[in-house]
Amino acid sequence: MAIVVLLAAGALLALVLQSRHDTEREARNRSVSVAQTFAHSLGLQDTLKTSDPSATLQPLAETTRKAAGVDFIVVMDTNGIRYSHPQPDRIGKRFVGTIEPSLKGQVHTESVDGPLGKEIQAVVPVTASDGKVVALVSAGLTVKNVTGVVDRQLPVILLAIATGLALATVGTALISRRLRRQTHGLGTQEMTRMYEHHDAVLHAVREGVLITDGEGRLLLANDEAKRLLGLPEDADGREIADVPGLDRRMADLLLSGREATDEVLESGDRLLVVNQRPTHPRGRPEGAAVTIRDSTEMQVLTTRAETARRRLKLLYDAGGDIGTSLDVVRTAEELAAVAVPRFADFVTVDLADQVIDGEEPRAGSDMRRTAVSGIRSDHPLYPVGRLIDFLPSTPQARGYGTGRAELVPHLADAPGWQAQDPPRAQAIVDYGIHSLIAAPLMARGVVLGVVNFWRSQKQEPFDEDELSLAEELVARAAVSMDNARRYTREHALAVTLQRSLLPRALPEQSAMDVAHFYLPAQSGVGGDWFDVIPLAGCRVALVVGDVVGHGLHAAATMGRLRTAVHNFSSLDLPPDEILARLDDLVQRIDHDGEGDENGGVLGATCLYAVYDPVSQRCTMARAGHLPPLVVAPDGTTEIVELPAGPPLGLGGMPFETAELDLAEGSQLVLYTDGLIEERTRDISEGLELLRVALSHPDRDPHESCRAVLDMLLPPRPTDDVALLIARTRTLGPDRVAQWDVPFQPSAVGATRNAAAKKLDEWGLTDLGFAAELILSELITNALRHGSGPVRVRLLHDHNLTCEVWDGSSTAPHLRYAATTDEGGRGLFLVAQLSEHWGTRYTPEGKVIWAELALPGGAGATEAALAAFLDVDPI
Repeated sequence: MAIVVLLAAGALLALVLQSRHDTEREARNRSVSVAQTFAHSLGLQDTLKTSDPSATLQPLAETTRKAAGVDFIVVMDTNGIRYSHPQPDRIGKRFVGTIEPSLKGQVHTESVDGPLGKEIQAVVPVTASDGKVVALVSAGLTVKNVTGVVDRQLPVILLAIATGLALATVGTALISRRLRRQTHGLGTQEMTRMYEHHDAVLHAVREGVLITDGEGRLLLANDEAKRLLGLPEDADGREIADVPGLDRRMADLLLSGREATDEVLESGDRLLVVNQRPTHPRGRPEGAAVTIRDSTEMQVLTTRAETARRRLKLLYDAGGDIGTSLDVVRTAEELAAVAVPRFADFVTVDLADQVIDGEEPRAGSDMRRTAVSGIRSDHPLYPVGRLIDFLPSTPQARGYGTGRAELVPHLADAPGWQAQDPPRAQAIVDYGIHSLIAAPLMARGVVLGVVNFWRSQKQEPFDEDELSLAEELVARAAVSMDNARRYTREHALAVTLQRSLLPRALPEQSAMDVAHFYLPAQSGVGGDWFDVIPLAGCRVALVVGDVVGHGLHAAATMGRLRTAVHNFSSLDLPPDEILARLDDLVQRIDHDGEGDENGGVLGATCLYAVYDPVSQRCTMARAGHLPPLVVAPDGTTEIVELPAGPPLGLGGMPFETAELDLAEGSQLVLYTDGLIEERTRDISEGLELLRVALSHPDRDPHESCRAVLDMLLPPRPTDDVALLIARTRTLGPDRVAQWDVPFQPSAVGATRNAAAKKLDEWGLTDLGFAAELILSELITNALRHGSGPVRVRLLHDHNLTCEVWDGSSTAPHLRYAATTDEGGRGLFLVAQLSEHWGTRYTPEGKVIWAELALPGGAGATEAALAAFLDVDPI
């Protein structure tokens, strides 16, 4: 076949080369013939003498070209300027090729790159009667048309070669098949070696081999077969029915000739496994080949191995199925479920009552039934949730006390167990439960509870091997149980700490209606927090933050940051300055915690917003936190374009504020990433769901909060979730009074009188004296120590706020005046008469404010005023 392939390849190459040579030669001859014929055509020289030879020659050349089967006929003058061409735009241009030999009267052929591509062309002269060359004619074919002829011949050549190769292959296959049939694929030496080794291999294997023919004779039996069946040495060649010592059932199987696979037969005291297959030496059944192996010892080993395999599989599955969650009850349920029905028919798990709450078990404590699993549900065992005080005589109490597993093979004969609850014990025995293993759950030297394995269906009681399996199974589960207990304790501590650090109730304020929600993560408490902080001037601050990480450290860090925000907000600073001070604090915490793995802050974000119900303006800044959402009264929901700012603790970058005006009834939504981010969705999808849930402006904040949670809250949050929704209110013009104060001392009295009238209109006459005294002191200080412009504003809300604005940034200081001092008592009087007072700075200056409790409220104005009026005369 290889020779045929080489010959075919050589013939193909020769035929292709010869065909291409002949085709190219034919193309040159045809080009010369067509060019000469056209050059000697009648009237050509007369046409060349006309003023426009191309008008006559172009159509004549194209007609001749198509009839002659060439690709082009070009007529040109002696300078090579074309009169005709298949592409009319080439007429008048110079001919591509060599014309010098033809100008001398010769016929010239060549291959060039012409306008039509690679071309084979012939150039012949047009001579006058005097022998002078007056013009040239070129004709030719493109190479692609020349090679196309070869390509059309190639399939025929390939078909012929393929036919010859197929015939050679078939002939070779027939000859090879005959040779393989005669020699079975073996050479002479291989045949000799095979027969030499035949007897050695056949009689050396540890498996009996028999060969029978179709007439019921035993053709061959190796040594192992004779040993297993007790056959004589001369058994080969005898009739099967006449072989002495052959078992009757084995003889029947050999005579039947049927197929048998791992069929077990008893032969004397042996257990034999027999395989029999019919043989077809000449295409028809003519006997059988039989193999025999002794499985007497293997049967015992297999039974033991299968038991060990099932136990290892149970322990392996227990390692993967128990402890999938850090939940004590769930771990107990997984332990009960994994052992039924592979090891026991019923399993109950009793834990010390303190373990369920995550605490260390106490000696002698009662146990609560935490999990029950069984093959049936109508069992008489104690139900889940039952608090059980096991008597000292019970195996459960002994195991709990000693830490060693207890085996009760026969419950009907165990009076100590029956003494716990005789009626229920009798019901359990009558139900069919007859054997018990009580294995204590002990981890790190502490017994957490007892696992009870009950057997009913299998008649044999539990044995010592099964007791060791129960101990191993429970020992593996005890580690997961203790991990769950420790996690439950730490999680409860972290949740308790975090909830103690979060606001229990929102403070009283009238700028916003606020609804909030907080849920710690199931996998570990984090450091999310929120806050609502009333500020001076009826304003309110909304805060949402997130500390990276989980556990007690994150919760404690959250408490430190929340306390710091409260302290900084009391300074009445803008949001960007609040975040800047908080950033410095986090950097100091990180610096102080160097070298301590839990000393620093891994990362924290914060969003701080201040809303003024008088101007309806909200000022906010954020440090790496997610931007808030604003829901307009018409239902339009948008994300506030707020500069991001770096997370707290990075430093180096200033924070920026953004201001926006909020119409009354707008909702401001602040949240943490645990609400919108989840494994099954990204942040953008969560934000879109949040927008959809908030697009109902008719809902109050509490309803909006429930709608958001119904749509976005995952079943088991992996991160803390904090949500704060605030609907804005406004302090109307009827509760705000404002006056511009001329920068002269005489204006104090006029302003005081105007304020007294406004208090009378508001029904706050009782506060007139204190308010007038406070305004007098504050306005006088502004005129004396400050600069213009000076403005006074009264706010009537849940208290009365007196504000005095001036253009100076000089901070007032409270001091105790000496007895002989003539001044310095103004701010002291303001502090005594008001509930709170303070200073906040604006871009234009500062505002000194004081708050008075309304009449009948929980204030100290009357008491302070009475004390003030009761002073001894100086």
